[in-house]
Amino acid sequence: MGTINLKESSVTIRETRLGSITGFNGSAKELVTCAHAGKLKDSSRKFSQCMGCNAGHAFCQLAMIRDAVVVNHAPVGCAGDFFGFNFTYRVEQMKRDLPATIGRYFSTCIEEKDTVFGAAKKLEDTVREAYKRTKPNAIFVTTSCASGIIGEDVDAITEGLSKELGIPVISCSCEGFRSKIWTTGFDAAYHSILRKLVKPPRKKTNKVNVANFWGSHIFDEFLSRLGYEAQYIVPFSTVAELEYISEATATIHVCSSLSTYLGAALEQEYGVKEIKAPPAYGIEGTDIWMRDIGKVLDREEEIEKIIKEEHERVLPKLEEYREKLKGKTAYVTAGAAHGHAIIAMLRELGLNVQGAAIFHHDPLYDNKNKDSDALAQAVNIYGDIKHYNVCNKQAYELVNILNRVRPDLMIARHGGMTMWGAKLGIPTLLIGDEQFGFGYQGVLNYASRIVETIDNKEFVSNLAKHSTMPYTKWWLDQDPFTFLGGNTSVENY
Repeated sequence: MGTINLKESSVTIRETRLGSITGFNGSAKELVTCAHAGKLKDSSRKFSQCMGCNAGHAFCQLAMIRDAVVVNHAPVGCAGDFFGFNFTYRVEQMKRDLPATIGRYFSTCIEEKDTVFGAAKKLEDTVREAYKRTKPNAIFVTTSCASGIIGEDVDAITEGLSKELGIPVISCSCEGFRSKIWTTGFDAAYHSILRKLVKPPRKKTNKVNVANFWGSHIFDEFLSRLGYEAQYIVPFSTVAELEYISEATATIHVCSSLSTYLGAALEQEYGVKEIKAPPAYGIEGTDIWMRDIGKVLDREEEIEKIIKEEHERVLPKLEEYREKLKGKTAYVTAGAAHGHAIIAMLRELGLNVQGAAIFHHDPLYDNKNKDSDALAQAVNIYGDIKHYNVCNKQAYELVNILNRVRPDLMIARHGGMTMWGAKLGIPTLLIGDEQFGFGYQGVLNYASRIVETIDNKEFVSNLAKHSTMPYTKWWLDQDPFTFLGGNTSVENY
């Protein structure tokens, strides 16, 4: 029996399923050792400033399915991110030469009286109205803290509406309070797709699923050279395309935090092989990933030829960048898998990574393969990182640390974190395209942007002179981990 149960209406949260955590302070090697030994324990915070909501991360995947509608069963405040998803949806459609249609998102607008008398009728009416207006091929209903507190049986309601409307109406259980791990939202979205949309394969194809956010399509030429076709999911797929992702030969992950639940489920249920090596970041990491995909796709000879060609092309240029970046320091803040990727990239370029604030940690993935651990791979290849902090976007900790270490560069994956480095006068780089750094060319892409960012620091220098911080001297003099359970010492910084 596999570990993923698609008969359950809701996904098991990562804290329970994987033992994921949001609180840790120590070295990266300590974290990996504890995780692999099954001794990892979460350190709770006595004070929490903010954190990502898994409901929003479920919505961000479902909202990009081109012919589906998403109904958010929630108060209207939970619709505050709709404009951001719609902006991304429109822009990325244009990049793909698709019609720039607007996203089709609806809210049931739960009010105080609904939490007393129930909001089931409101949900039914909203779904019917969404169908009447847009005639979609599927409707997803994402839940919220409010709908969860009411305790409504959203799954039963959607089952009835599916029969009434003649299309899949699918519940996605992603109440914010269910999990402290924001990436549980990705699992919830994929769980709902796998349960109600994906069908058994009619026949196997030469397609390879590329599970990504909405980054550039960098795999087309590479997979074509191997005799395969890239199929990017979930964003910008249609319902019909998602129905038969089970027919693909394999699944590639651009970000392990995003889609390893999907990859493990497709392999367990339909035999779609999952590329289990960590995503290809850094030269040696890319070599490992390339050889794994060569083995899975039965193209080992072709892969060795590509590796040789790329080494000859990239390594001389890489040495030039290493010379330019010699002696420079960096600090990283990002989600887990992408944060590990950035760390590997920086170490590849010869930068001294002074530390990292990573939003959560998964001690293992659903495939239960320890070789999938990107942090362990980075530590094994490049050595330990002394100051490694797992924190779910706790800006007060980040600012305190940055104020102490003052790196030459900060790299952030999420826009809300970049201002903290900039306001301290630290050159800060944000890369929105998660595939920008993927593979051999990705190392050079990052190197070029890093050199450019460090060389052009006038803006952040001026910003620091005219900016104020919301944190007082009292806090900046404290141990950064004053509110984190466990033993910490300010002397480490």
